[in-house]
This record gives sequence, structure tokens and C-alpha cells, in this order.
Amino acid sequence: MIEKHIIIEDIDPVVFYGVGNGHLQIIRSLYPKLRIVARDNVIRVLGDEEQMAALEESVEKIRHHILKFNSLNEEDILDIIKGGRSKEIPEGVVVYSMSGRPIKPRSENQQRLIDAYAQNDMVFAVGPAGTGKTYLSIALAVKALKEKTAKKIILSRPAVEAGEKLGFLPGDMKDKIDPYLQPLYDALEDMLPQVKLQDMMEKHIIQIAPLAFMRGRTLSDAVVILDEAQNTTPAQIRMFLTRMGWNTKMIITGDTSQIDLPRPQKSGLIEALHILNNVEGIGIVQLNKKDIVRHKLVTRIVHAYEDYDNNNKKEDNESINKD
Repeated sequence: MIEKHIIIEDIDPVVFYGVGNGHLQIIRSLYPKLRIVARDNVIRVLGDEEQMAALEESVEKIRHHILKFNSLNEEDILDIIKGGRSKEIPEGVVVYSMSGRPIKPRSENQQRLIDAYAQNDMVFAVGPAGTGKTYLSIALAVKALKEKTAKKIILSRPAVEAGEKLGFLPGDMKDKIDPYLQPLYDALEDMLPQVKLQDMMEKHIIQIAPLAFMRGRTLSDAVVILDEAQNTTPAQIRMFLTRMGWNTKMIITGDTSQIDLPRPQKSGLIEALHILNNVEGIGIVQLNKKDIVRHKLVTRIVHAYEDYDNNNKKEDNESINKD
């Protein structure tokens, strides 16, 4: 009789053990010659050496299953332990959310974004609010991290001030910039266990930083996402794009209808799209209101504002012609 400790890594132990340790009870019943006690992320096993080796193999398979699907049920456990097989992620699914919901493209243009990411090292995803640009981009980055095709994720946003100066906001620099980066935190929290996400951020495997902190860096072995790029200046986006290092993919997202830069400052995103339009290795995906996946009212709001902007342009042109 021997004793061994098995450490559960990279996953949420609660998902592994199940509600009220229900999953653990099933595992215990399938290995009657072992005494299995779990605490936090450590499983203490005492008993038959042969069954212990089989248990270790099963635990590793279950861990990989949870990494893929962010969920586990009784049928999955029985398939893995008794059947010796595990499910594969269905074609078209990028990753699974923490609730076990498949994250996949929900429109033709979202699929074009995924295809462009596979075919290019740099991708621009441009479109109105609610088209899934940021969320899908982060899903692609999380997938790369899970599959070990990238060693880290770097997420950035320009900190465009809207009425308040950063220097007058309370707290240290992290406290000042966190409100600008909250949408990125929200997406990550939907795809990674909270404890694991915190650990990855502490180890700088996932880095979230304002655009100003990018100067002088070379970003290698990473998926790098620049969100809200319409609020960069031409100098800022040029600086960002030239940070690209070896084995790195960049995704730049933005909405050219929501530029918050003070007038007459030009948007770096609009200039970059014009300059880089025909550069090999760069993909440009245009999303539109048909791709909006938020509440149905968002589509109507975007459409109403488009009509308003078009009417204003028409009136301005008529006024110029009269003059």
C-alpha cells in the first residue's frame, strides 16, 4: 500500500470535484481499492499501486477535458475512466466559457475574423459596437494560450480621457487605468477561472496595459490585442504596430464611428487602414450592424445613428453647395 499526492493544476478544483463533491464520489466508486481525500487542489490517495497509476492517468485526462470545455458532468467522467476516451472540441468552436457555453462565430464576418487570424500575423477587425470584435479576439488569444501556440497574452487600450484628467483620478496608476480596461477583464473572466486568471496576471502570462506603456518593448511569443484603436493617434498606432516580435500575432479592433479624440486630431486607425490595406500578411475584416450579437436594440440604435450621421452629412453638403 502506497500514498501519493496528486496536484490539480490550471483548472478550477470546484469544477473537478463537482457540487457537493459529486464528481469525486463517482471517481471514488470507480476506484474501490483506493482511499481518496481532496483538499483545495491536492488529492491525497492511499491504496493499491496499480489502481493509483490508473487514477493518475484518469485525473490528467479529466483535467484536459476541463481545460477544453470549462465543464464536467457524470457522463464525461464515465466516458474518460471506463471508456478511455475524451471528447474533442467541435469544429467551429473557439473555446468554452466558464459556464460551458461554446464561444464560436455567430455571423459570416465573425467567421472571416477567425479565418483572417489563422491566415495572417496581423488582423484589423473594424465595426460598430456589439459585433463581438473584442470578445472573439480574446477568445482566440485564450485558445492560443491553452494550446501553447503562444506564451502570453498582451491586451492594450488607449486611455482617452473623457472629462477627467488621469492625474486627478484617485489611486495609483493601476487604479487610474483599470476603468479603461474593464471590458478586457470582463471577457477574460468569462473564459478563465478567477483563481487561474489572477495567477496568470501575477506571473505576467496575461498582461493588460495602457498603450503608453508599450513604447520600447518588443512583443514576442504572444497574442497582442489593441482594443478601441480608433482612439489612437497616428503616432501611437505606428508605435504599437512596430512592437511586433517573433512568433507573435496582433489583433487590432476599433469602431471608426466612435472616435473620442479631441478635434482636429486624426484617428490612427483610419490612417493605418488606408496605409496597410494591401500589405501582405495583414488581414482586414469589416463587420457591420448585421453582425451585432448584443441586445436587438443595439442594432436599432446603431442604425438610427447611421441615418442621423448620413442626414447631417447631406445637410452639410447642401449648405456648402449653396455657399
